[in-house]
Amino acid sequence: MANFSLEYAIEKFPDVLKGVPATLLIAVVSMLLGTLFGFAIALCRMYKVPVLGKLCALYVSFIRGTPLLVQIYIVFYGTPSFIELLNREWGWQLPVQEMSPLAFALLAFTVNSAAYQSEAIRGALGAADSGQMEAALSVGMTASQGFVRIIVPQALAVALPNLGNIFINLIKGTSLAFAIKVVEVMAEAKILAGDSYRYLEMYVDASVIYWIICWGCERLFAWLEARFSRHERKIAA
Repeated sequence: MANFSLEYAIEKFPDVLKGVPATLLIAVVSMLLGTLFGFAIALCRMYKVPVLGKLCALYVSFIRGTPLLVQIYIVFYGTPSFIELLNREWGWQLPVQEMSPLAFALLAFTVNSAAYQSEAIRGALGAADSGQMEAALSVGMTASQGFVRIIVPQALAVALPNLGNIFINLIKGTSLAFAIKVVEVMAEAKILAGDSYRYLEMYVDASVIYWIICWGCERLFAWLEARFSRHERKIAA
């Protein structure tokens, strides 16, 4: 094995950086969509919606109990078969061949993210002070207004640390997207390593990039936590 070449690692660093947009796109989009679906799942489970609540609990259990890579493969190979079944049984014309690997990755990571976020959101909503809802109702707010204006902001402040961890795990998890031919940071490093046989240099480049992104995300969520904490203290005062 050739000795590690710092010069080569530095030279190829910009090439590995080309995968950053795809990495961030997968993480950000799946986080945002996962928040929406996760919130709905959390409400279904909190309010014990008949049938749906049980199905949501089963879904969360399955996602948390299986590896992300397995979920990616299930989505990648299972979605086209499911769409073809719908087209055949219902006479639909849903596109199958036009779906790109990136679309499958976004779907898989959203499915994964929603399950984990639902647990964080459910715990945060349960931790909100119920007395504040009673106070909101006493001043003329409706239950929905009190929930949106009082409970949700409190829950968001509580959930932010967990949501930050979930997002950072998504960033790192995007390294598995290369398994379905999505060219992100890890895929760029793997391609360059295969061309040059400089595997260590390329993987060091990739690790530095992931570390920088995750460090920036840690700082961002720390700032958001501090901002929401100050806002909650002002409201309490």
